[in-house]
Amino acid sequence: MDTLLLPFQFPFMQNAFFICIIVAIPTALLSCFLVLKGWALMGDAVSHAVLPGIVLAYILGIPLLIGAFAAGMFCSVATGYLSHNSRVKQDTIMGVVFSGMFAVGIVMYVSIDTNIHLDHILFGNMLGVETHELLTSGLISLFVSMAILLKWKDLLLHAFDPTQARGSGLHVGWLHYGLLAALSLTIVATLSAAGLILAIGLLIAPGAIAFLLVRKFSTMLWVAVLVNIVTMLSGTYASFFLDSASAPTIVLIQTCVFIVAFLRRLAITRKTSLMRVSDTAESRKEANAV
Repeated sequence: MDTLLLPFQFPFMQNAFFICIIVAIPTALLSCFLVLKGWALMGDAVSHAVLPGIVLAYILGIPLLIGAFAAGMFCSVATGYLSHNSRVKQDTIMGVVFSGMFAVGIVMYVSIDTNIHLDHILFGNMLGVETHELLTSGLISLFVSMAILLKWKDLLLHAFDPTQARGSGLHVGWLHYGLLAALSLTIVATLSAAGLILAIGLLIAPGAIAFLLVRKFSTMLWVAVLVNIVTMLSGTYASFFLDSASAPTIVLIQTCVFIVAFLRRLAITRKTSLMRVSDTAESRKEANAV
């Protein structure tokens, strides 16, 4: 028993568990909308695009979070503008924008002398989270979570049918860029935990898993949050004994859960199909008997 409780006795592990709970809620809520809108690549684009903002903020001596948010919003706005003013598809534009900004960030990083480890920016440093980072991430997560929960019905209508949302009197532009702003803020909140590259896993996997498990969107939101919290805590806990990095372990567990959810949905679909075939056969037999 003492061995099982050992991770909870270290302050750095306690902070790691706290940051898991903090970032799990907004990333899970956002993942549901990203899955519905087909914006998986948008989350990937924004997460990569914040790197030059971080480096520029370090050069200017301002908080890194400000630079990350500014770069994320620039990527989002640039992608939206280019997609509406060119014949190139949005996914292609996102690929060009985020890869270009990520490359600019790498070039800027190697050209300056800094004590910030690139690995911590890319892959996170969950076991090195400090108290002020917990506070910053907590405030951002609270703001984003409350905004999504208050406007989730409007965002849902916008995700399914933007034309009807506009006809209903909703400010579609505000909803669109508000969701992008929430995405950028959430990625900023997860920097210390998951880093830039692995943040995309937290923004996609929970919503995808919940989408396979339930059919009602309001239930999907809570299931995604629950899945994210459980997998993040279990991944952090397991990484202590496996001597592995926490963020990749979390994403690996979420991938395994997704596979299980997919196989469960596949089995249910096949069972339903067989039942329909059986019912059709019985109906034909009864009709022939008559």
